[in-house]
Amino acid sequence: MLPELNHFIGGAIFLGDIAIALLFLRYWVRTRDRLFAWFGVAFGVLAVERLLLVWAVRGDAHPMVYLTRLIAFGAIIFAVIDRNRGRAP
Repeated sequence: MLPELNHFIGGAIFLGDIAIALLFLRYWVRTRDRLFAWFGVAFGVLAVERLLLVWAVRGDAHPMVYLTRLIAFGAIIFAVIDRNRGRAP
């Protein structure tokens, strides 16, 4: 694939991640549900991961890319566990 097309698609994914993060943060402000806050943080981290991919030397996946993905998916897993654990009355 052409490098220009890779950068274009990466930018589109970055924009989508930012839009989804802002949407979840807007829902968090309305409801104060921590699930939405954690999902907003996770998509913000995924947007940072997309920037790291664009700035990577030679197009290789840098270890920081994998670390940011781990943080984002960990935030999503934590949000789901936090939401589903029992609440004290």
